[in-house]
Amino acid sequence: MRKSLLRMTFRQFQVFRSVCSHLSYSRAAEEMALTQPAVSLQIRQLEELIGQPLFDYVGKKLYLTEAAELLQRASADIFGRLESLDMQLSDLQGSLQGQLSLAVESSAKYFVPHLFAAFRQQYPDVSLQLVVTNHAQVIKRLNANRDDLLIMSRVPTDMNLEFFPFLNNPIVAVAPPDHPLSQQGTLSLQDLTAYPLLVREPGSGTRKACEDYCHLKRAHFAQTLEVGSMESQRESVLAGLGLALLPRHAVRRELACGALHELPVSELPLLRSWCLVHPRSKHLSPVAQAFFAFVREQRSLINALAERFDGPIASPAGVQT
Repeated sequence: MRKSLLRMTFRQFQVFRSVCSHLSYSRAAEEMALTQPAVSLQIRQLEELIGQPLFDYVGKKLYLTEAAELLQRASADIFGRLESLDMQLSDLQGSLQGQLSLAVESSAKYFVPHLFAAFRQQYPDVSLQLVVTNHAQVIKRLNANRDDLLIMSRVPTDMNLEFFPFLNNPIVAVAPPDHPLSQQGTLSLQDLTAYPLLVREPGSGTRKACEDYCHLKRAHFAQTLEVGSMESQRESVLAGLGLALLPRHAVRRELACGALHELPVSELPLLRSWCLVHPRSKHLSPVAQAFFAFVREQRSLINALAERFDGPIASPAGVQT
């Protein structure tokens, strides 16, 4: 090992990680309670020890160099091991403490806080860092090993992953109560294609699942309107801009109060399983191990929680295709 690497300090790593997170020296200085020159000095010292630049400025934007990406992964491993050590020491004292870093697809964001709250009743000293994003970004985070655990619906088959399907995520068709289709009986997906369909952004797992399913059922929508989130889809349906295929969990309040109507489509709901995922080779912290075990063992509790969102539910059938 290079002797220069042994001279790197934890403080330098902390400053470096903050700059990587914000892609800004000034914001990193605010977070670390330092001056901007002090942040610049710490980064410059790191670059001298490594022998390579860590950041490039292009068009007034900060970008990580290849060396910085390598250092970022190494620092994540180091701080992850320290966090794990802290948890293990707490466990020796008879209490589980630490932080669970969890990344979830946006379709799960309504349910996951309730799931973590149930977990925290057993482990009150555990905190949560929750990142909500779309399927494509979850895959990127998985590849970068940025989180303890992830919750997604389409588990990649080309990666060596440990996963556990724990709850169905039913996708339904919704419309305003005064929409012509809301006044009809049983419908088919084909009946919906005469109206505009509101869809998520590219990279959304829900969008991809719905597109694949509609293609399989030969239901082709002539007009689609792209909006950037489930909230935007929901509000656009409320505004009368079109129909949407949405997780029932995302519109449970609107369905309950009558602001939206679930269309009785014979081919729906489309059921996909939420899965708890981590790389098979990943060393899980004690908190991550406890959460994984909780989800695996507390099926009846999870089903009871889900009934608040969706009424009686079926057990997940397994891995999605």
